[in-house]
Amino acid sequence: MTTGHFAVAAGSKPAIRTAPLWALMLSTYLLDLVFMVLVGAGIEGFAPLHPGHPGYGQVVIHAAYSHSLVGAAILAGAAGLLAGRAWGRRAGTGIAAVAFSHWLLDLIVHRPDLPLLPGNAGGLPLLGLGLWSHPAFAALLEVVLVAAGLTLYGRSAMRRAGPSPAQRRRATLAVAVTGALLGLLLIVDVAALPMPTAVALMLALVLIPDRLDRRIAGSRRQGHRRPVASATPRSTLR
Repeated sequence: MTTGHFAVAAGSKPAIRTAPLWALMLSTYLLDLVFMVLVGAGIEGFAPLHPGHPGYGQVVIHAAYSHSLVGAAILAGAAGLLAGRAWGRRAGTGIAAVAFSHWLLDLIVHRPDLPLLPGNAGGLPLLGLGLWSHPAFAALLEVVLVAAGLTLYGRSAMRRAGPSPAQRRRATLAVAVTGALLGLLLIVDVAALPMPTAVALMLALVLIPDRLDRRIAGSRRQGHRRPVASATPRSTLR
């Protein structure tokens, strides 16, 4: 579901205009970033269903803290508070929603490995609808999310670009590059290619679309600046 997470971030940009695109891309993957840190610390981990035969979604996640329902809500809330201080309340609310959407999408695809409480306190039933057990349907869901996210982002980019052909070319480039990176990431994920390739694409999704998106907004602001009247010295009567 990696690609689906980033597609949600791109599609949320029209509704969260004050937050930069890089922040949306980063927040959508926040839970997994914390998961990676906890894996490195030996607190969380994952195990392939079929060792020696990796496949798309063929893994069980042991993420009792980062991917618990309460843990995800806490992380999303913290991200929202930081974003709210930086870009305003609307951006903070949006960032929190994008961060928490990660858990909701994981609930759909994961096998039952998502706890309600951090550390699976109380031994409550684990959650997960298990769409990864049907890889074709899981991949189709990601394709739908990519199509929807790109459509929403593309319409927003074109509106911000305005009627100027030069600005519209910039918007088209931003949408095309974002779509290409999402498509490549989905291929890498479904084909279970080496993790460094996926990491490079995720890093590119955080950095490159944001840079192109800023050019759209910046060029439009420049195009709407009022011309500065030239200071012409008044003639004096003698």
